[in-house]
Amino acid sequence: MENRIPLIGEEFPQITVKTTHGVKNYPDDLKGKWFVFFSHPADFTPVCTTEFVAFARRADEFRKLGAELVGLSIDQVFSHIKWVEWIKENLETTISFPVVADDTGEVAKKLGLIHPGQGTNTVRAVFIVDPEGTIRAILYYPQELGRNVGEILRMVKGLQVATANNVALPANWPDNELIKDRVIIPPATDEQTAKERQATHDCYDWWFCHKELS
Repeated sequence: MENRIPLIGEEFPQITVKTTHGVKNYPDDLKGKWFVFFSHPADFTPVCTTEFVAFARRADEFRKLGAELVGLSIDQVFSHIKWVEWIKENLETTISFPVVADDTGEVAKKLGLIHPGQGTNTVRAVFIVDPEGTIRAILYYPQELGRNVGEILRMVKGLQVATANNVALPANWPDNELIKDRVIIPPATDEQTAKERQATHDCYDWWFCHKELS
């Protein structure tokens, strides 16, 4: 597992880490909750600062979905504490979620966060993890491109909807160009169901049926 990106559908690796909120054990400390674990290249850098402000200002929206935020970089916890203080004092934004201090680089190795072509710092990675500790989505961004926090929030919502209703979601959901906020019914897996599907559902064809989210 070391030095490779964990795969969607695998368990989030067990880690014990120092954070700005004390020592934490992930994913155990968040069992029963969704969480978004994201890495950033370095404290006191402009793009990362804009990202942390963006995450912080939407933290309550994540929590309303039962999802927690966890940040990480390879800086020491002392740097994290001062950076969090700076953000509060200068940008009037409170970072309410823990920030992992991976100063040994062990977590970065375990999660595949160091990409040599992008330097020695951690890249902008995002892991969305479900209440069972299973990785449901992974995003990787280069250092020069800040993340879209609204998209990450949409992904958490979408994964929860898909899981709870056994459906799939179209592009740009809930504002899809074809079916708006409707959801996609899994395709039929036998001939009889395929024949019946179009008579009982709204469909473009037997393999593309959709419905209102109940």
